Amino acid sequence: MQLRGKQKRFLRAQANHLQPIFAVGKEGLTDQWLAQLNGALDRRELIKVNILQNADVTTAELKDFIERGTDIQVVQSIGRVLVLFKVSANKDRRELSDRVARI
Repeated sequence: MQLRGKQKRFLRAQANHLQPIFAVGKEGLTDQWLAQLNGALDRRELIKVNILQNADVTTAELKDFIERGTDIQVVQSIGRVLVLFKVSANKDRRELSDRVARI
């Protein structure tokens, strides 16, 4: 699903109260980290990711790594925090994506 402007605004509003549940640290970006991120997005559909101060990764590098080869979309990037969205593979957990599709 390619997001339009109104859909991104809606998702940013929904993510406003969320705390980051994933972090990128000194270990950097790995395929295992991306697999865990994918699993969390299948359960929640919308999460925040924090880049720690000791990470050797920039925000642009993280965005490229996440978007390359996956259907995860970066909704917003504020400083060292990214808001990510993915439609859940489980139809029972698609409440948020169903609301986004109606916008």
